[in-house]
Amino acid sequence: MRFDDLEIPAQVLKGTRDAGFTKCTPVQNLSLPIILIGDDVAAQAQTGTGKTAAFLIGIFSRMLEKKHPGKGPSPRALIIAPTRELVVQIEEEAKLLGKHTGFSIVSIYGGVDYQKQMNNLRKGVDIVVGTPGRLIDYLKQKVYSLKRTQYLVIDEADRMFDMGFISDLRFILRRMAPYNKRQSLLFSATLTTRVMELCYEHMNDPERITVTPDQVTVDKVEQELYHVGSDEKIGLLLGILNSKPKGRFLIFCNTKVMVERITDVLNANGLKAAAIMGSLDQRRRLKVLSKFKEGELPILVATDVASRGLHIDEVTHVINFDLPQDSDDYVHRIGRTARAGAIGKAISLACEDYVSSLHDIEEYIKQKLPVTLITDDMIVTDYKVPPRRKKGLRPSPVPTRKKGTGKRTARHKSGAKRKKSSGPYNRKRGSNTSKDKPHQ
Repeated sequence: MRFDDLEIPAQVLKGTRDAGFTKCTPVQNLSLPIILIGDDVAAQAQTGTGKTAAFLIGIFSRMLEKKHPGKGPSPRALIIAPTRELVVQIEEEAKLLGKHTGFSIVSIYGGVDYQKQMNNLRKGVDIVVGTPGRLIDYLKQKVYSLKRTQYLVIDEADRMFDMGFISDLRFILRRMAPYNKRQSLLFSATLTTRVMELCYEHMNDPERITVTPDQVTVDKVEQELYHVGSDEKIGLLLGILNSKPKGRFLIFCNTKVMVERITDVLNANGLKAAAIMGSLDQRRRLKVLSKFKEGELPILVATDVASRGLHIDEVTHVINFDLPQDSDDYVHRIGRTARAGAIGKAISLACEDYVSSLHDIEEYIKQKLPVTLITDDMIVTDYKVPPRRKKGLRPSPVPTRKKGTGKRTARHKSGAKRKKSSGPYNRKRGSNTSKDKPHQ
């Protein structure tokens, strides 16, 4: 089906043409006719199949046709997503598809200007895209209301459960208009029993849609598996990267420490890489992602914070440096490549630390991962190993001599004089605290 075949307003069709969309994907083909007549939808579709465009085109069309309830503190539509990256991605796509509609769109999430977001909400906007935590924060302060919100979208509902956001989500839903006075759309990679319970509790008899249930992974992703010892993983990773100099790589690790380590090793060996993880400042994260999207940065190393919500068409390879311990995460990781009809490659390194999750992954995706044998020439052995990062340690005091005196005083390496403390280390001799106890 083509978008022109549906009853979509001209303003929205212009946005689809700007985005280069002409034909509907399977999830759009099934969900849009239902959304356009005002019914609720609970849709399951694999990652990268156009779920975001489906609900955006649907609610834009409904908002243009349905009467505006009047200006006020309630946005007309609320879109809830589990991660900041996904919120930013939805906002960008919404502004592209809704360019000719005249709707005001704002994103609400942590890690950026708190007051600016608050001011945007107070002015009154048409569409709010946000994460549960920051949305609840402003809701409790009565910065905005949801009583007159006409459209609700819950994206990646299964991830909401995984990340422990379900109580926050229910808090928000209980403060909205009754389910029969709004249109609710839920999109997810999987419609588990828990997700469907949420649908029955807070939606108006949603139409359930399931796309490609027999194939969980994208068919254009070529998958490979290497069985390798943990002491040889970095050497094998360098060998893979060196053999594909023109690729754009997204590398996943299970821990923040390993993300930092891999990033440092790659940069030390002449491979330009940067890292993103949950603890990274949001502005820094957005800057790194922007460089990766523009092709300025060829390698991005990440935790699972990047496994959802990143729409980067040119990712040629996804490498699971660590096999994920959750089968769902494997599907979302490799879904970052082979997007928009392109062909991609997913390479997984199975070491003794994480190979135990391989059986569950293969059972979940209903296929065996093809094993590739490793030859000696594939592993780089003479690579540079940078010193490990040391965090949380105070700089050691450096003794310096004051001019004109014979006394020495402790200074930090930065040159700043250590302030006197009233604590136990400055007590006089004879006190209960030992004078020889080292400074912590």
